[in-house]
Amino acid sequence: MHPALAVIFLTLFSGGGFGIMALTAIINDFQIDGGLNPLQTMVAVILSLVFVSIGMLSSTAHLANPKNAWRAFTRWRTSWLAREGVFAVLYYPFAFAYLVWVFFTAGTQDTVGLILANLAGLIGLITIFCQGMIYAVLRTIRQWNTALVPANFYVMGLAIGATILAAERMIMGAPALTLVGIALGLLVAAAVMKGIYYFWISRPNGPTIRTATGFNRSTVRILDQGHTFGTFLTEEFGHTLPSAKARSIKFMMYIFAFIIPVAALVIGFLTGQMFFAWLAIVSVVFGIGVERWLFFVEAQHVINLYHGRQQC
Repeated sequence: MHPALAVIFLTLFSGGGFGIMALTAIINDFQIDGGLNPLQTMVAVILSLVFVSIGMLSSTAHLANPKNAWRAFTRWRTSWLAREGVFAVLYYPFAFAYLVWVFFTAGTQDTVGLILANLAGLIGLITIFCQGMIYAVLRTIRQWNTALVPANFYVMGLAIGATILAAERMIMGAPALTLVGIALGLLVAAAVMKGIYYFWISRPNGPTIRTATGFNRSTVRILDQGHTFGTFLTEEFGHTLPSAKARSIKFMMYIFAFIIPVAALVIGFLTGQMFFAWLAIVSVVFGIGVERWLFFVEAQHVINLYHGRQQC
């Protein structure tokens, strides 16, 4: 498919923002590495709100008429897209309330603060699930029609959040041993999960021109394609990426999304140099942004059968 920048930003930044909030709540719940102090907590919540806002605002750029964006909330009973919008909006009051509470009370481990933090984190995790299910329920796109999609959205968002929080602690000179370990574990888990996903979509499976016509035991070929010129369908759903180029980009993605952040966090923790903490943040956001671009560009809609493009 044609990878729309607006949707890439939506899934990348909102997932990372919700991941930051969920992990902030967990860190303060269990006092991991002593918990986040008020300043660190406020920085984390502000980053979360900024990331989520970038994602939500980017989503409106994908609409033909952004002024009608409110209509996306009206089908929450049947639409995962509407549910994502509802929970994303519901996230803001709890996150803002937690931010205000910490600012005025300097309390990050008190009951009220933890309730607000956990509610915001839980809503964020529900939103990530809804976001993943938007794509996972589409049977017309084999590469998306799998439970691996929301699972990858979860682990990628949490990996971004953990990397940013670990880097924040290192930059502020606070203990970060456990947080760095959590970030490393989530980055490795994300790399493994993405590898499983790539293996799954590489299998020869899915609809073909033979299954579409019902002649499963015969050789079928299209004598006349659906269109002789490019159309909206061929531009949006017919975008393809050569296999060799895809492998090269995946290799680059693994370097920026996982290898560099892991190495930067370890070196930064051992040496205390802030440069490596910033490098980990920039690299993981860029790398997972490339991963999200690949997620869209490798998706092949069944409409391609109508245009003589065989599905794998």
